[in-house]
Amino acid sequence: MTNLEQSRFNMVEQQVRTWNVLNQDVLDLLYQIKREEFVPAAYRFMAFMDMEIPLEHDAVMLTPKMEARILQELNINKTDKILEVGTGTGYMTALLAKLGAHVYSVEIVPELHAMARINLQAHDITNITLEQGDAARGWPDHGPYDVIVLTASTPILPEAFQQSLTAGGRLFAIIGEEPVMEAMLITCITPGHYSSIRLFETCTAPFRNALQREQFHF
Repeated sequence: MTNLEQSRFNMVEQQVRTWNVLNQDVLDLLYQIKREEFVPAAYRFMAFMDMEIPLEHDAVMLTPKMEARILQELNINKTDKILEVGTGTGYMTALLAKLGAHVYSVEIVPELHAMARINLQAHDITNITLEQGDAARGWPDHGPYDVIVLTASTPILPEAFQQSLTAGGRLFAIIGEEPVMEAMLITCITPGHYSSIRLFETCTAPFRNALQREQFHF
């Protein structure tokens, strides 16, 4: 086993699996899609570390265990139409595309949008539509969606996302402000009716132009 493969194995076994990610399809995917090939060159040495990787314009690449946990919680089916808000380097996009039918991924930062396009073309992943724009408050263009993934945090969750879910659709979001945010899984039971599960506490960078809480001025 090469050093690279040993590092990948350690990432999966010591970080991901120990964080209660036991879905074999998800674990297999982490071996199949090479994470280091989606990490900016300057940070490639961090590809398997249990930490966020800085990207352009204050964006980050989530930790490996977070990416894997999101995939497991969303329980993606081969027929699912997916919206990803925040394409980043395209790594999460690639994972989602391997599990679902089609991914619509929206990125506000032109440089990241371009990087993701190159990365995904290099891996010959074609069941995706990459769009540049600001989807921090919703992106109904191709909805309704079976799965929505928000890859950055938002102080409050815009209702547009829930309204863009199919019946049975699932939404992953990190909601709140520093220092404590909550990762939530929201499921559409029937149109207008939702169930929410708190998954874990975390903290990550917010979307640019995220919906803010109203400030009270005395």
